[in-house]
Order: sequence, then structure tokens, then C-alpha cells
Amino acid sequence: MLTPLEPVIYAGSMSLPFELVENTRRTAPERLAEIFANPGFVDYFSDHMAVATWTKAEGWHDSKVEQYRPWPMTLGTAVFHYGQEIFEGLKFYRRADDTIWLFRPEANAQRLARSAQRLDLPVLPEADFLTSVRALGRADAAWVPSGGEMSYYLRPVMFADESFLGVRSAMRVTYAVVGGPAAPYFADGLTPVNIYVTTTYSRAGEGGTGAAKCGGNYASALLAQREGATYDCSQVLFTDAATHEYVEELGGMNFFAVTKDGCLITPPTSGTILEGITRDSILTLAPSLGLTCEVRPLSLSELFDRISAGEITEAFACGTAAVVTPIASLVQVVDGELARYSLAAPCGEATRAIRSQLIDIQWGRRDDMYGWMQKVEL
Repeated sequence: MLTPLEPVIYAGSMSLPFELVENTRRTAPERLAEIFANPGFVDYFSDHMAVATWTKAEGWHDSKVEQYRPWPMTLGTAVFHYGQEIFEGLKFYRRADDTIWLFRPEANAQRLARSAQRLDLPVLPEADFLTSVRALGRADAAWVPSGGEMSYYLRPVMFADESFLGVRSAMRVTYAVVGGPAAPYFADGLTPVNIYVTTTYSRAGEGGTGAAKCGGNYASALLAQREGATYDCSQVLFTDAATHEYVEELGGMNFFAVTKDGCLITPPTSGTILEGITRDSILTLAPSLGLTCEVRPLSLSELFDRISAGEITEAFACGTAAVVTPIASLVQVVDGELARYSLAAPCGEATRAIRSQLIDIQWGRRDDMYGWMQKVEL
């Protein structure tokens, strides 16, 4: 389960206001309607962004919400060379009563802090993270779409913003929050997808950055994802780097297998797997749906054998962007031969129930018994 960190307050880091810079441009309602008709997944960024600067001498300062614009950097900027960068992902949800809500944003703040510690970046206090996100929501409320499963996807990011080529941690860092309207991540919604299983490439190793949300983890998955696309697969399932025997996670989502008797099996995070907030939420709400949970190592051989025997009947991937994505089959190439393990009940009862429970809480169609939702005061 996700656990909070003790906040690390740097010199000069008081409560950051993130006030809106006046006289910024606004997109016309007619143009917004055109964008909402086909937004893609944040193909269009909203009018504003929240920004703040950290320096070793001053700590966090110069926070504001300003016009969304290109960011000035030279090719000598450290983030380009040493990858000292982290990010988060969360959403604004516009409900039927026209209010706007966030889902567990404090968990994103805590995970950003853990990622910052791993990449040796300054920790942004949780209160300042929440202030920055809410401030952008107030500034760009008109950009939060309604209807279907449309949302506004937020991308908080922190990166080394200092020009030098010596190998050291940056002494100047930028934090920003940007975002825009998003259609469902997978256009087909609940249509099950095929997943490519690789034992050639690794996403993360013991002692690495697997538990941090940093760009390098995603970049390392792209080649395998492109390889999997040749077999009509939408995502890649990675195994442990040491033995390639145990399931870890997909390139951008956590993995669950579901047995025919209603048990959810997911690998432990244990430092190499991102602690997904959707994953954690599923583990919390599963018992209320009559499901049991096993957080334990899951070998490929057990997974494939139990699918073939009809004991594991469903599998799904989960994450903020896609929420819950049912899996139709797992595809592996061994010695040039293609093996396909098809789930008996892709998009089965457990997968549908979990997804329905989550999105109904997020959009206010079901009681939030866990206190996960936070209203954005406009």
C-alpha cells in the first residue's frame, strides 16, 4: 500500500501561492468545442501552466500560474544529458453537476516526493503540490470536458534546469504542471487488448529507478512496445531483470491476473515496480466486490500454465490514464515460435466490476466510502 513520506522542506520553501498572472490569453468557447470533439490524449494543452523554481541557495520560490508557452532551455541543459527528471499523472473529472474533482491527489504528491528522492531532486512539499494542481484547475476550468469518460489529464513534471556538463545533481530545478483534455486512453474503451511478453528487454533492475516515475523507465519500454506491435499487441509485459522468470509490470501500467474463484494476483512492487495509485485503489476496494487479493511473485510459467488450465480466466492492466484495460491474450515469441495464451473471459465479471466501481467513484455516481475524491473550489 502507498505510505506517506515525512515532508522535506528546503530553505526558503514557505507555502507557495501559485497565483494567476493577470491578463493572460483565453481560448474562445467555440475553439474549445472543436477541441473537445476530438481531443486525443492531450493533443491540445490548456491556456495556463503552474510553475515554480528551486535553487540550492533559495529553495522553492517564484511560483505562479502563467500562460502556457514554450520553455527556454539551451542544449547544454542538464536534463537532456543526465535525465534528472520525474513526473506524475492525475486527472480532473467534471461531474454531472458541473463540479470538478481530483482523485487521490495526495498520493501523487507523495509518489512525486519518493521519485524526487531517488533522482536526487528537491522534494516539493505535499501542500505545495496540491496548491499548484488546484490553482491550474481554477485557471483552466473551462478546459475540463464533460460527457462519456472525457477528463482533463494533468502532468506535473520536475527537471534539472541548469546548463552544465559536469556529472552532478542540478542546483537549479523547475517544477511545472501542464495538461489538457483527454479522451479515453484506449479508443476502444473496454475492448480487450493483446499484450506482448518480453524476456529480452528489461524495464528496471534491483536498485534501479523502477519504483520512480521518471522518463527513462518509459523510454526503455518503447523498443519492446514497437516490437510487440508487429504481433498486434498494444502494450508490453516485462519480467524481472535478474531471471526473466517473474511478472513485473507493463511499460506504463500495473498488471493483475484474476482466478476463476475471484482472487486477484498482482506482483509486489519491491523497488522495481511503480507503486500505481490505481493499483493501490483496486487492492483497497476489491474486498467490497467479494474479491480476494494476493500480492506475491507471479512467475510466467505459473501464469501461462494457469491460463491454459482455465484457472486464471481474466487479466487486466491498470493506471491513471487507461484506468482498467482488459487483456485478451498474452503473446510471447520463443525460439522464433509464436505462443499465444488467450484468457477464457477477457473483460470478465471481475474486470468490469472493478472498472465500474472506480469510474463511478471518480465521476460521483457512487458513494466515495474511502474519502478519495477532492473537490476543486473554483
